[in-house]
Amino acid sequence: MIGIVDYGRGNLRSVEKALEKLGYEALIMTSPEEIRKARGIILPGVGAFADAMAALEKGEWITPLQQYVRDGNPFLGICLGMQLLFEIGEEHGEHQGLGFLRGRVVKFPPGLKIPHMGWNTLKIIFPNVICENIPDRSHFYFVHSYYAAPEDESCIAAASDYGFDFPAVVGKENVWGAQFHPEKSSPWGLVMLDNFGKWVKKS
Repeated sequence: MIGIVDYGRGNLRSVEKALEKLGYEALIMTSPEEIRKARGIILPGVGAFADAMAALEKGEWITPLQQYVRDGNPFLGICLGMQLLFEIGEEHGEHQGLGFLRGRVVKFPPGLKIPHMGWNTLKIIFPNVICENIPDRSHFYFVHSYYAAPEDESCIAAASDYGFDFPAVVGKENVWGAQFHPEKSSPWGLVMLDNFGKWVKKS
């Protein structure tokens, strides 16, 4: 079963429906106690970094999620959920993230239209479990004003161009993230979610 974290900041139902369409059992988890039921977890997210971390803290999600990742279980962050994987977010001041990946989340530079919204192509940098069977330059749907700046650039598995190349898929070991919305990016978004589901089954 794939658990979807409900902390009040995500596109929960659309992710759940996409997984069910692919034939996977999905559970919208409303409390940290349900984490033990999940073989893989998706952390969705929309909105501001600080608000999302405050909501995770209020719901007492942070420590159980960190333990889940330390135990080596498959974990996927989507959009803001990907940004929360990093150590620091700079939206409205500096705020601590989950710290699964080293680096910061920073604002797009001046001169670019903010937010970066709409379809953009994915430039796959190296083969990985999330992008398997997805052709290079496939289109995905983005909505964000900030982007990840990893300290270790070897975790950047795919990039997109918005005046410069920014990380669109990041990952290391059992933690992965997609800056775009795969649940809104048919057909290749469904392939990505299917890749995650297959990985969960194998784990």
